Amino acid sequence: MSESTLAAVLWDMDGTLVDTEPYWMAAEAVLVERFGGTWSHEQALRLVGLGLEDSARIFQDAGVQMGIHDIVDHLTDDVMVQLATKGVPFRPGAQELLASLRAAGIKTGLVTMSLRRMAQTVVDLMSAHTFDVVVAGDDATRPKPFPDPYLQACAVLGVDSRATVAIEDSPNGLRSAVASGAAVIGVPHMVSITGAGAHAVWPTLAGRTAQDVVRFHSGHVQSVSPHSPGDTR
Repeated sequence: MSESTLAAVLWDMDGTLVDTEPYWMAAEAVLVERFGGTWSHEQALRLVGLGLEDSARIFQDAGVQMGIHDIVDHLTDDVMVQLATKGVPFRPGAQELLASLRAAGIKTGLVTMSLRRMAQTVVDLMSAHTFDVVVAGDDATRPKPFPDPYLQACAVLGVDSRATVAIEDSPNGLRSAVASGAAVIGVPHMVSITGAGAHAVWPTLAGRTAQDVVRFHSGHVQSVSPHSPGDTR
């Protein structure tokens, strides 16, 4: 495989693959209010893409009198109930792009800060063999924005991170993917990703195919090559 060959596409989950952020925000507000506090939309937005344990510490500071792991489990359970009752809201174009990648023979991975049991719930509601690897929040040696989750996915897949494309919607996720060495596409959703380092920004995944991702990766590799005359993306 040459350096410019795309070996795998790695996906964030919440906000990128599925629009579960409103479910998380609803669960957070109920939890904080249960302990007599208030939780604003602006506060919730600051947690988008943050590791669950880091988020739990913020809830403790907001007055939630529970242990870190108890908070993580409570919020995860709440979101999973919402998934079961309201359904899985996939982001526009996400399932179609995944199908296109699979048809093209390109490996795919899910890299999320949600717990594995929640990630597996989402994966189980999709077509069989959608992802070749799942790295969840309780698998990561360090959470996003550290590069560890993406590097762990690459290690399992047996690929060089430079031969991968990562798709993310949050600043923390983007920083994690960029630090891993992947070529990174930002697909903004609930928060601004300006200045987070995305190598390209796609307003939506709707209408995108494997060919678009391959073309982006090839252009990125050429743009960072010491022999490249410039960015051809």
